[in-house]
Amino acid sequence: MRKNIIAGNWKMNKTSSEAEVLITELIPKVKDATCDVVICVPYTDLKVAVEKTKGTNIKVGSQNVHWADNGAFTGEIAASMLNELGVEYVIIGHSERRQYFGETDETVNKRVKQALLNNLKPIVCIGELLEERENGTTNEVVKRQIEVGLNGLSSEDFNNVVIAYEPVWAIGTGKTATAKDANETIGYIRSVIGEKFGPDASNIVRIQYGGSMNAKNCNELMNEKEIDGGLIGGASLKSEDFAVIVESAKQ
Repeated sequence: MRKNIIAGNWKMNKTSSEAEVLITELIPKVKDATCDVVICVPYTDLKVAVEKTKGTNIKVGSQNVHWADNGAFTGEIAASMLNELGVEYVIIGHSERRQYFGETDETVNKRVKQALLNNLKPIVCIGELLEERENGTTNEVVKRQIEVGLNGLSSEDFNNVVIAYEPVWAIGTGKTATAKDANETIGYIRSVIGEKFGPDASNIVRIQYGGSMNAKNCNELMNEKEIDGGLIGGASLKSEDFAVIVESAKQ
């Protein structure tokens, strides 16, 4: 059985002092979780997050990683920097990175390989735009993102890869794909991974739903067979809401 994983994506929110308060509130609320719990925080919060979560069941992730070991890449962060801090996960290919900062399936692929090479667990985001959903090309879009973004990975790599299906039209909008639709698309994603990387990969890879999952809709989504967790945006900034979502992922 795949272990569920709930990851909070704080995006560009919380100073270090605010992060310390939120993590302090969160620790007792999720200490009995049976799923994996991850918080992906801004770069400036990583050190305090790692320090505060030591000895707890909460893991820390970054929101990006560069594909080069080092060099003239202003504003980027290297895997070695994350390793030294004690970061374990990294979000790659989030729709906001694709929309605002020129991320492509090809650059996602380079970042994923660099993460795995440096023992970081990538949370790889894929998903369609509203117009793609409406014109019926969702499957075509996510298949391309998988085939290009994960090209060159081995079946064994999927022990350390998490996929986050995030329909772009449902991120930060309050809109959510129905549980049935989310489950259906995630099932299709799993089948594509099986075709390209083999049945072992499709069986072990964990696939989250990442489109406005919150404390009100989490139970319905987590009851679906193919959904292995959630990549949580706004609700991860409130310890009470995040704890409810973590509880919904119990196994």
